[in-house]
Amino acid sequence: MDLIKNNGRASVPAIKQYLKSADACGGDYLPLLSAAGIDPKVIDDNTSHVSNAAMERLLKLLIEASGDPCFGLHSARFVEPASYSVLGYISMSCATLRTIQAKIPIYEKIVGDMGVTTVEIANGYALQRWQCLFSDPEVKRHEVENVLGSWVLYSRNFLNIEGVDSIWFEHSAPIDPTFLQDYRDVFGCDVLFDKPVSGVRIREGMLDIPLPQANDLLLETLLAHATKLLAELDHSQTMSDQVKNLLRLVINQRSPSSQMVAEKLGISSRTLQRKLGEEGTSYSDVLNELRMELALYFLKNTSLSMENIAAELGYAEARSFYRSFKQWTGRTAGSYRS
Repeated sequence: MDLIKNNGRASVPAIKQYLKSADACGGDYLPLLSAAGIDPKVIDDNTSHVSNAAMERLLKLLIEASGDPCFGLHSARFVEPASYSVLGYISMSCATLRTIQAKIPIYEKIVGDMGVTTVEIANGYALQRWQCLFSDPEVKRHEVENVLGSWVLYSRNFLNIEGVDSIWFEHSAPIDPTFLQDYRDVFGCDVLFDKPVSGVRIREGMLDIPLPQANDLLLETLLAHATKLLAELDHSQTMSDQVKNLLRLVINQRSPSSQMVAEKLGISSRTLQRKLGEEGTSYSDVLNELRMELALYFLKNTSLSMENIAAELGYAEARSFYRSFKQWTGRTAGSYRS
């Protein structure tokens, strides 16, 4: 099952990073917002989103107005925790990079649907990849360079993490080789072009280095806020999507009940079951579908043990997870990972 879903939205904090870069260059971005079909008033609300199409149009206009072949890369300098909405502060409160990577598929939607993050661990290295969902090749290049640059600078400036092994880009190197120094200045490591995927490569051991600002109590508060934000984003979605996204936040609790989910949605358990039935599904179907999606993600993109994956999916015992996975896929979890 493919976890990549593009609901077509970009958060205002993600847009602001580019606007700050344009402003620093002396550009007037307000006319460009209007030209892209974005109400300038929206930019004052960090909880708002715009369509991916509008975000892509705006970025194209900003690139052209800047005259900077590395506009996306240079805009990474303006990354801050708020650039990732509540996800930025969640990451600052996590204990390790491995914990952060486990949270990304749950909360990435809050930042937007401009792309999808996955992690590949092999041969002692972890490659955190980012697949951009924009269609314009030039805009896509700037967006990818911004995202990877922002990851590295955010980790360096706010998580006190150094030691990136290399940066991978699917696209080719800039035609003018003098710009290669700009990449070295931002990343501080080898930058490789024409790779099969785009991502940041680090040694696997870095995933378990304790982060200095870890705070379990603050993390709990931030997750509660994230629940509210996801619920607001899901207001116009189907009931099964609303249930699934709520379950993402509580699935590691043992067998989250339909009654608990109904209460969080502000409806009765009977109404929940009726609405799901009208969509041709049930609470147990939605729960199992999400468990399978996350299981496939964890098995392919993390090095979590089977026991830890089972716990993340809300199973009391690993053998229950093994049995469910075999029923879903016809394969064992171990054979799927290998």
